[in-house]
Amino acid sequence: MITFLRKLGNDRQLRNPDFRRFWFSSILSNFGAQITLLALPICAALLLHASPSQMGALAALGSVPFLLFGLPVGVLLDRSRRLPVMLCSDAMVALSLASVPVAWWQGWLDIHWLYAVEFVLGTGYVVGGGAEQIFVTFLVGRDGLIDAQSKFAATESASRLLGPGLAGVLVQALGAPFAILCNVAGFTVSILNLRAIRAREPQPVPHASHVLRDMLDGLAFVWRQPTLRLLAWTSACWHLLFYGYMALHVLFATRVLGMSPGLMGTAQMLGGAGVLASSVLLKPFTRRFGSGGTIVIGLCASSIGFLLMPAIPRGLFGSGAASAFAYAVVVFWLDCGSTLFFLPYLALRQRVTLDPLLGRMTSTMRFMTVAMAPVGAAGAGLLADRIGVRGGLAVVAAGALLLSLGTLFGTKLHRIRD
Repeated sequence: MITFLRKLGNDRQLRNPDFRRFWFSSILSNFGAQITLLALPICAALLLHASPSQMGALAALGSVPFLLFGLPVGVLLDRSRRLPVMLCSDAMVALSLASVPVAWWQGWLDIHWLYAVEFVLGTGYVVGGGAEQIFVTFLVGRDGLIDAQSKFAATESASRLLGPGLAGVLVQALGAPFAILCNVAGFTVSILNLRAIRAREPQPVPHASHVLRDMLDGLAFVWRQPTLRLLAWTSACWHLLFYGYMALHVLFATRVLGMSPGLMGTAQMLGGAGVLASSVLLKPFTRRFGSGGTIVIGLCASSIGFLLMPAIPRGLFGSGAASAFAYAVVVFWLDCGSTLFFLPYLALRQRVTLDPLLGRMTSTMRFMTVAMAPVGAAGAGLLADRIGVRGGLAVVAAGALLLSLGTLFGTKLHRIRD
């Protein structure tokens, strides 16, 4: 324990008060996200009795802003300081979330209201999430990205370990709409904390070129850079499958497996152990297999989770608790693999891009990779209407298997180091 504390005390990043503030805000965001990820779909599934296609539309609307605003936001981030953008984005998301309990209390809440909220949340993630990815590069430098991402993964694992259980208890005790207020409070504290950051990015050099020209430059840069192009294709296919899974997993847990919100949240806590495992494995895997090899390992591990999820029976061995435990184990694999896939992917694309193009690269990559997410979510919902929720997840599993085999044997991604 003493050695661990001494190591923390000697950590160069942790001695930076601005990085500590940024990290603290990311912790608040991670815990709040666990509440929203559980409470918002439960509002739709249990309170509003949404159909699978409506759940697919809800998940799809969260990714539509990537298509609409992804490229313009990249130009905005290259022409602006990122911290003010993050603050405005967080405020917009907090107000949107606060509208859910107000609408429920007034009797206005319906599926279309949740559609609008999900769209605003997606917009906030496009704008604020892109700004955060670039701002952390400014705070720690490119050489510190893997170390910083490991810290973020460790705190995300804590939120995934504790957050779903806390979210389940809050949803069970307060109801889903009012549990969301806890996330609103977290956003408020995060905004005040980020305002205290003293580091100021230099004002970007004014651009004389047209916005459309800058957007096309960002697209051309990503397409001509072999590593970024390969990452874009792989991530686009993965997001297609992941959003299909996200559209159906709450319905699968509650309606197919018969889990209550509290039990579902408790089972999902094991997913935090998966993120914790990935945060421990990230550095040694990156050193041993390179960034590309670690990305492929994460892709294959998450595919195992996709494959196992629809195979979980209701009442495994005649016990609902056994089904919940099997669900928790599968979530562990999904979260571990997803984190091993995503974190080195983020770091690798930052390291191959020059500073003046970071904003456009980030938003272009997000535009290209999440472009398929609405198709995956809406398609999975429509499939589930026809062949059932379990059948829809089985189609996602088949796609995950094909993607893993194609990436492993059909590309050179696993050979990319740094």
